[in-house]
Amino acid sequence: MPAKINLKEQSLKLTKSHAYRKAYTDATFLSKDELRPVRLQLELLKTEMALAEQGIKSTVVVFGSARIWSEEESAARIGELKKLVLKRPKDAALRSKLATAGKLAHSSKYYEEARKLARLVSEQGTLGGNKLIIVTGGGPGIMEAANRGAYEAGARSVGLNITLPQEQGPNPYVSPEFCFRFHYFAVRKMHFVMRARALVAFPGGFGTMDELFEVLTLVQTGKKRRLPIILFGRKYWNDVMNFRNMAKWGYISYEDLELFKFADTAEEAWAIIVEFYLKHPANGNGASAPVTSHKS
Repeated sequence: MPAKINLKEQSLKLTKSHAYRKAYTDATFLSKDELRPVRLQLELLKTEMALAEQGIKSTVVVFGSARIWSEEESAARIGELKKLVLKRPKDAALRSKLATAGKLAHSSKYYEEARKLARLVSEQGTLGGNKLIIVTGGGPGIMEAANRGAYEAGARSVGLNITLPQEQGPNPYVSPEFCFRFHYFAVRKMHFVMRARALVAFPGGFGTMDELFEVLTLVQTGKKRRLPIILFGRKYWNDVMNFRNMAKWGYISYEDLELFKFADTAEEAWAIIVEFYLKHPANGNGASAPVTSHKS
């Protein structure tokens, strides 16, 4: 005969059991492979609903390397590495890090230009009555610079952070209400592109290339309406990418070379965006061209 049940203890045990949890509050259940479609939908909806509720319709997306630091931070890192190398002169890995930091120090100018561009967009950019909002990947480097520029202009900006094996947190200049975190790169990319009215790609590595070519492909194939795509840092892009040779080999059309333009200053990049919508106002979803304010 079964043991007598302690009704109070059994009731408590049942209400605390894993099976008793509501499905949408059960993290273990939601993490199962079979629930991946639901997780994808939730990642899409959370950010979409939050931005829609705040009326965010038009964005300028800034991509670029997480390894590009401000001049001050770059100098500080090099100084720290030099001290370590003096203590451990035979450490080849440290010497390599120092050499790389020295190379990257020359890229600090891009940090300042991204910061300046974000200020220009945040202070002067509207499209059909909708304020242009800066969007970045939310991390360090160029992403931090762009969010920082918007912050210094007194404007809000978006950070679409991603969970990585080597954890990186959001930079401090992202607006808290627009600081999102993603697991799926694919959903994150959708949010980069859905409201984008311009894309500015600063020098970067695989991640920057991935995001840039995603947008180029969408525009080339007509999945995304034409928008200004700006490659910032002509010398870098011409050195690492030979787009004209792609056309020479026949893998893209020569007309595809018109999908993007180069810029070397924040003012030049902003002028390209303004000029594009003066010529193609309908590409802003029927909105009027961006207008510049009278702020200095």
